[in-house]
Amino acid sequence: MINFPNAKINLGLHITAKRKDGFHEIETCMIPIPLFDALEMILDKQPTWNSSGLEIPGDSKDNLILKAEKLLRKDFPSLPNLNIHLHKNIPMGAGLGGGSADGAFALKLMNNLFDLHLDDFFLEEYAAQLGSDCPFFIANTPKIARGRGEILEPIDLPVNGTYIVLINPGIHVGTKEAYAGVTPAPPKVKLEEVLADPRRWKAELVNDFESSIFKNYPLIEEIKIKMYSSGAFYAAMSGSGSSVFGLFDEKPSELEFLNHYFRFEAFL
Repeated sequence: MINFPNAKINLGLHITAKRKDGFHEIETCMIPIPLFDALEMILDKQPTWNSSGLEIPGDSKDNLILKAEKLLRKDFPSLPNLNIHLHKNIPMGAGLGGGSADGAFALKLMNNLFDLHLDDFFLEEYAAQLGSDCPFFIANTPKIARGRGEILEPIDLPVNGTYIVLINPGIHVGTKEAYAGVTPAPPKVKLEEVLADPRRWKAELVNDFESSIFKNYPLIEEIKIKMYSSGAFYAAMSGSGSSVFGLFDEKPSELEFLNHYFRFEAFL
């Protein structure tokens, strides 16, 4: 059985407070975009894990797919062994939620493969144990996210038919570094009100990480500037970076970047 974990982008991202548990309170709007990995699971005599595509750094025991499998096996210990293969296409550490999507889609895939009949509420409970962004990918629809990112509220957005251009320059921005440059504060405007009117997005829809990250990595800011100069009605860094996306009313005719940059574009 196979499914296709997708990336997300953030429309606005406020760091509102530092929590006692070391995490931060955030407020953001996440929307899915049609940039995909591919995840396959089949029954096998021996448990197997392998991947292709982009190289996945770090120890495999830290992979959210394997953590998702381990999490379900705690409550369903008789599940048979799996041969798991991930084809990685979404850039990692890029503010696109690719790893979180992989973990959440692993839960959904096992739920279907093993006929567990878990509804979205329970899948989101499991996903929240994997990571803050993971619950979003269960329903996988536009949501306002608060708390650590796990408190989700549906939202209707006027983005259907919008053209997205997304660029990742391959600059690694660590999460710790990103948060170190932000002073938490309540947002100046209500996110839902700004999102309701795309004419307000450029002036009022803010990613709090941009200010310090742009100072440290001016190449990332240059991508955003180029998006606007090419006609985007909104452009921003996604999450803690370093991906930058532009939203256009129609496909831009001339928008060139360096060949080694990762580039994705599509209609939403």
